[in-house]
Amino acid sequence: MAASSEEQRTTTRDSIYRAARSIKRRDNSLYNALRSIYQDSLFVHEISQLWPMLPLLANLRCGLWYSPRFDATCYFKSTDGHTNNLSFNTSRLNLHLPLLAGEKGGCIIIDSTRKGKRFPDSMSKTIPIWSCVLNRSIFNHLKRLCNTDAGLPSDDDLDGDKIRQVLDKWDCSLHLPLWVSNTERASIEARLDEWTRELDESGADIASLASCLRKPLRPLWVSQKTVIWLNAVPEPDSWDFTPLILVSASVSGELQHRTNSEFSWNYIPGAGDDEESWARGLSPNVFWTHVDDLIHWGPDLCNQKVAEIVENDRVYRAQRGQEAPQVVVKCSKSNGKVNHAKSDEIMSLSTSKPKIGMMIVDEDNLVSWLASTNLAVGASLVAGKVTSIDCILNCDQNPISVPLSYLEEHLHLPMKGSKYDRFSISRELGSAVNFAKLKMSSGKKLLVCCQDGEDISVCVCLAILMSLFNQEGAFDGGKSFEEKSITKMEMRRVLIFICKYAVNARPSRGNLRQVFGFLSSQLENSDQ
Repeated sequence: MAASSEEQRTTTRDSIYRAARSIKRRDNSLYNALRSIYQDSLFVHEISQLWPMLPLLANLRCGLWYSPRFDATCYFKSTDGHTNNLSFNTSRLNLHLPLLAGEKGGCIIIDSTRKGKRFPDSMSKTIPIWSCVLNRSIFNHLKRLCNTDAGLPSDDDLDGDKIRQVLDKWDCSLHLPLWVSNTERASIEARLDEWTRELDESGADIASLASCLRKPLRPLWVSQKTVIWLNAVPEPDSWDFTPLILVSASVSGELQHRTNSEFSWNYIPGAGDDEESWARGLSPNVFWTHVDDLIHWGPDLCNQKVAEIVENDRVYRAQRGQEAPQVVVKCSKSNGKVNHAKSDEIMSLSTSKPKIGMMIVDEDNLVSWLASTNLAVGASLVAGKVTSIDCILNCDQNPISVPLSYLEEHLHLPMKGSKYDRFSISRELGSAVNFAKLKMSSGKKLLVCCQDGEDISVCVCLAILMSLFNQEGAFDGGKSFEEKSITKMEMRRVLIFICKYAVNARPSRGNLRQVFGFLSSQLENSDQ
């Protein structure tokens, strides 16, 4: 009897758990997510119109859903601002952002979060830490110039007196939002000197930032609960700093039931986050191409119409030789029969689509030349179309269509990220470096590409630069490799050089670890 009662309680708990999950899946339906994103985009548009002269940036990846048009992207991770995990990551310096802000007088950055907060940690702490460290590093650079009475390499040709005027007004203090505790503020301030020293030692081009920024960077926070007096909106030029206007797109809180004249739907805060779990292969640019239809079709037809849109987009790209994997439909089974209902708990779509960071730039900008090294990094979907290259090293899982003239100058080494295979990159790096050495020794220009041009191809370029180039950045075919000390600091310095030109570079820690292991083993073998 006791055993039977225990089994009954377990069955009841399981039933309640399944019902709760079913309700959650229904509330987080595809239509609810898309409708919530569209609703929040109206607020984003409203804020962008307050300062139309400032460029609009999406913080990858969530932020990219909230507007059909962005001027650029940036990549600040919330994990770098998590309590007890605070860090200043030199692998994600986003140095294009201060250059753009200095040129335009500031910028607006869009992001969101699902966790019930008004702002994601990327905006509450990661960006404030980043801007403070950059300000301190620029201040140190200007101070050194002032002490040597040298001028800045800029059109204004600042002399010592003008540099002193800038230094007198330069703010190096830490600016955090009010909701960050004093304890956490103190913890951050205690590490600012360490982080500034790491930036100074990383080899980042601080001189270019100093010549572009005339006022220090400073974050400002705007959410849907922020009160803005429309008749008193300040101009960026009136501030004594370069504003980074951090806009959290969503209303904080729990799911909210909303009704209009056509449909009832549930508002999801931060709906653009974690797109793999809900987007069914839809990407931001495809969403905004069909946004009116998707909103008009309503919740009953949304899943079906999204499937059609995603497949039509796949066919369109496949006909043009672009990355276009087949969409997979997974159906759950009930009583041994396939259930063809269109509800969220039954059908899901998944696809290995191009990364969203690629969707807001034209094809020419998907290839980044690394200064004068004859080495470029880019996305595989345009690799065969770039006329300025001589040879291609394709690290994508899928082969690419290349002109007949490239058949002898093309090598396909399919690689997986460390999330799927811990040794895939390190196994192929030897062949990749040898191919690069063979082609670049005769002065040929090499493009290294992968699906998104942001991770694996960046890691391969890092291995090539470390293996075949000297400290001054000149190709020597590996003659100076044995004299190098393969350290994480040296790898970081070369990675920062790559990121200066490939601004969308986002190599993962696991993939970088494979590069470090490969280089270390190569150095050990050369010593034997």
